[in-house]
Amino acid sequence: MPYAMITFRVRPGHEDELAQVFADAPALESPVVTDEHGDQTARLLGTGVFVKDDVLVRLVHYEGDFAGIARHLAAQRHVHVIEDRIKPYLADPRATGTADGFAAFFRDATMRCLTQSTGQTHPTPL
Repeated sequence: MPYAMITFRVRPGHEDELAQVFADAPALESPVVTDEHGDQTARLLGTGVFVKDDVLVRLVHYEGDFAGIARHLAAQRHVHVIEDRIKPYLADPRATGTADGFAAFFRDATMRCLTQSTGQTHPTPL
């Protein structure tokens, strides 16, 4: 099952405040990603958030079609609460208030995956 990494540039020295933002965030409303017909296209399996100096990275563990995940997350209250709360700590402001703005940020902030592996497979270049 694949992983994606989303990067955020943040102002250094605010690791504790950022940790609190994510600790206090409401739960994701639904891990199930559907298309415009209501058919399931993906599922969020888990996330992790890491910070070091001026870089914050969110790891997204998912299955299915990654393209619909940005659209799905843009509609989640959970994401908008976090977006509002991290604004003071961002090094670069971004427009994530609309679905299109969020999708653009998501696309631009997703790191290129070079390889992924599990304990049962060998690394495969992507």
